[in-house]
Amino acid sequence: MSASAAPPTLTPAARRFALIGGSLGNLVEWYDWFVYASFAIYFADSFFPGANPTTKLLNTAGIFAVGFLMRPVGGWVLGRAADRHGRKSALTLTVTLMSVAALLIAVAPTYGQAGYFGALVLLLARLLQGLSIGGEYAASATYLTETSARNRRGLGSSFQYVSMTCGQLLGLAILITMQHTLTTAQLQSWGWRVPFVLGAVFALVVFRLRRRLTETEAFTEETGDGTDTARGSLTALWEHRREAGLVMALTLGGTVAYYTYTTYLTKYLIGSAGMAKSTATLVSFTALAVFAAIQPLAGMLSDRIGRRPLLITFAVGCTVGTYPIMTALGSAHSYWSALALSLLALVIVTGYTSINAAVKAELFPTRVRALGVALPYALANALFGGTAEYVALWFKDAGHEKMFFWYVSGCALVSLVTYVLMPDTRDAALSRAEADTDTGAGLAPAKAAG
Repeated sequence: MSASAAPPTLTPAARRFALIGGSLGNLVEWYDWFVYASFAIYFADSFFPGANPTTKLLNTAGIFAVGFLMRPVGGWVLGRAADRHGRKSALTLTVTLMSVAALLIAVAPTYGQAGYFGALVLLLARLLQGLSIGGEYAASATYLTETSARNRRGLGSSFQYVSMTCGQLLGLAILITMQHTLTTAQLQSWGWRVPFVLGAVFALVVFRLRRRLTETEAFTEETGDGTDTARGSLTALWEHRREAGLVMALTLGGTVAYYTYTTYLTKYLIGSAGMAKSTATLVSFTALAVFAAIQPLAGMLSDRIGRRPLLITFAVGCTVGTYPIMTALGSAHSYWSALALSLLALVIVTGYTSINAAVKAELFPTRVRALGVALPYALANALFGGTAEYVALWFKDAGHEKMFFWYVSGCALVSLVTYVLMPDTRDAALSRAEADTDTGAGLAPAKAAG
C-alpha cells in the first residue's frame, strides 16, 4: 500500500473487538501491577524481618516505587517498538513480560528460606513489571485512541482507566474472598502467592487474544513507503519536546492523586483511621467500582465539551479538596463515612483519569505518538506517581502525616496551570485521512498528522 493510499476504515465490529482486546489486556497488566500493593500488608513479613510494621511497609513500598524507575525504560523501548513495528506487536510483548514477572513473585523464596535473596527476586520482578507497564500504557492509550471513531475518542480512551481500575478491582475481589476463606496466618504464609499465579494465567489468555487484534489505520498509513527511519526515535521526539513537557506537567497532579486515592487509600484507612483490614478493603473495592463505572460518562462528556474543562475541574478540586478530604478520612471509623469521602475524591480524580490517554495521544503525530505518550508519562510517574505512597509513609513515620496532603495539593496546582495554558486537543486529526477530511470540509486541521 502506498503512503498516500487511504487505509480501510474499521468497521463498528472491528472497533468493538479492538476496544475489548486493548482493554482486557490492560486489565490484566494492571491487575498484576496493583495486586502487589493490595497484598503487601500480608507478604511484607515474608521478605523483611523486624518488629516495626511501618518499616516493613516502607520496604515493600520502596520496591513498589523502584518498579516505577523501569517505566521510563519500558516507555522508551516499547514505545519505540510500537511506533516502528506497530501497536499490536507492542501490546503482545507487554503482556508476555507481565506474565513472567507475576510468576517470579509467585515463586519468590521468603526471608526465612533464602534471606534477602527473596527480596532480590521481588525487586527483579517489579523491575520487569515496570518495563512492561511503561510500554503498556503508551501502547494501549495509543491503540484505544487510534481505533476509536473521531467523535468518540474520549469515550474510547476512557476504557483505559476502566480496565486499569477493573484490574485493581479484580485483585481486591480476590483479596476480599481470601480474607473471608483463609486465616490471617494462612494469607501471610502462602495465600498471598495465589493472586500472582492467577495473574500469570490471565496474561497467557490475553496473549492469545491480542495476537488477533487489527493494527490501527493511523499506523498502517504511516508505514506504506518505509522511508521514515526516524520514526519512534528520540530524535523525532525531540522535535515535539514542547508536547512532551506538556505530558509531564499534565500527568504530575493526576498521577499523584490517583495513587493516593487508590493504592495508598487502604493502608491509610488501616494505619491512620484505625479501620479493620477487611473493612478498609471493602471501602476501596466499592469506591473503585463506582469510579470505573463513571469513566465512560466523563469520556463522553469530553467528546461534547472538550478536554480542558474536565482537566481544570479535576485540578481545582484536587488543589483545594485534598487536605479536608484526607483529614476527614483519617477520622472516618465507619464504612459509610469512609466510602462517601473516597467517592468524592475519586469523582474529582475522574476529570483527569477519564481522558488523559486521549489528550496525550492527541498531542503527537503518528510517527512518534506511542513514544511521545510513553516516555514523558513514565518519567512523571517514576518521579511522582510511584513515590506517592512512599512519600506518604515517610511523612507518617516522621510524625508529619498531614504534610503529605499539602504535597498532593501542590502537585495538582502545577497541573492546573498547565491545563489553563494548554490548547484543547479534542479536534486534533490523528491520521492523514482525518486531516484530509478537515481539508475537504474547508477546516484547518487541528494538528498535523504525521
